[in-house]
Amino acid sequence: MGIDELYPPDRLAAAQRATAAAGLDALLLTPGSDLRYLTGYDAHAGERLTCLVLPAQGAPTLIVPRLERPAAEASPAPATGVRIVDHPDGTDPYPLVVAALDGPLAAVGLADRMWAEQVLALRAALPGAAQRLAGEVLRELRIRKSPAEVAALAEAGAAIDEVHRRMGQWLRPGRTEAEVATDIAAAIRAAGHVTVDFVIVAAGPNGASPHHGTSDRPIGVGEPVVVDIGGTMPSGYRSDCTRTYVAGGPAPAEFVDYYAVLHDAQRASVAAVRPGITGAAVDAAAREPIAAAGYGPAFLHRTGHGIGLDGHEEPYVVAGNDRPLEPGMAFSIEPGIYLAGRHGARIEDIVVCTTDGVQRLNTTPTELIAL
Repeated sequence: MGIDELYPPDRLAAAQRATAAAGLDALLLTPGSDLRYLTGYDAHAGERLTCLVLPAQGAPTLIVPRLERPAAEASPAPATGVRIVDHPDGTDPYPLVVAALDGPLAAVGLADRMWAEQVLALRAALPGAAQRLAGEVLRELRIRKSPAEVAALAEAGAAIDEVHRRMGQWLRPGRTEAEVATDIAAAIRAAGHVTVDFVIVAAGPNGASPHHGTSDRPIGVGEPVVVDIGGTMPSGYRSDCTRTYVAGGPAPAEFVDYYAVLHDAQRASVAAVRPGITGAAVDAAAREPIAAAGYGPAFLHRTGHGIGLDGHEEPYVVAGNDRPLEPGMAFSIEPGIYLAGRHGARIEDIVVCTTDGVQRLNTTPTELIAL
């Protein structure tokens, strides 16, 4: 998987065509996943302006702080055909944005997560241009992953699976959630990730909080422990996988019973994935057996979220999303059951919709794991 395959030059031309079709004169993209998607440049987000100026017609320009020009030139960006223009410290960079655009503008698309101070500065520099979200254009390009992107996500999935396979080295009764999390974070990096995006180690009653994080609470004997971990690979693509463990003794009978329900629901939801089925239907495939077993109110969140250069992106596997799935769409399947004050469980795999079904990118067992 070469970098030219992962960040091909023709993405810029495709984005320009989509920009024109959306009625926008240009996209203005500051550091973030959209900028990286189009150029391969993992730009530093700071008070100094970095901005890809992508007109609907004409040459793209990447405006960078002068001290960051070497990093931009070392990135895949030059191979995509962008012209790099820098600004020295202490100068106003916004006239460079205006200069990179040709003629009056009716509307521009701004990076969805652009800093407010940059939004307002661009409004002042381009007073005649209405501001819309660049996501209107780029969402449709990013939602279907290329074979190279799927390969990058598979590499990320294999790396995080390696960490889950080692969980017995760290997760033991008497150790705190935070102590276990420290070991897991080091293992995430050792497995090939360049950053650790999150580590959730939620034991006993903390497992009933889906976004718990960690604490100094010791793990008890026989307690269920939800471990949700993920990071970013050198490619920029991300991992995200959850398994539920039992530490040092038999789990509560009630927990064993509802984990079996959850396991069947997660498998049914993965099996439902195919081209043409909606995100809402995949969500229902997980939700219906959980509700039938009496745990419907304990399933607190959507079944899944897209993943790629962002940890959460389109498509979302949730009630109300009636968009049919298409080959190349990548997302999580992660139903959970959470009983407040007692315990909880979640099972999460990243999957890809293929031409004839589904591919799991996480391959470790989804059965309850006793350590």
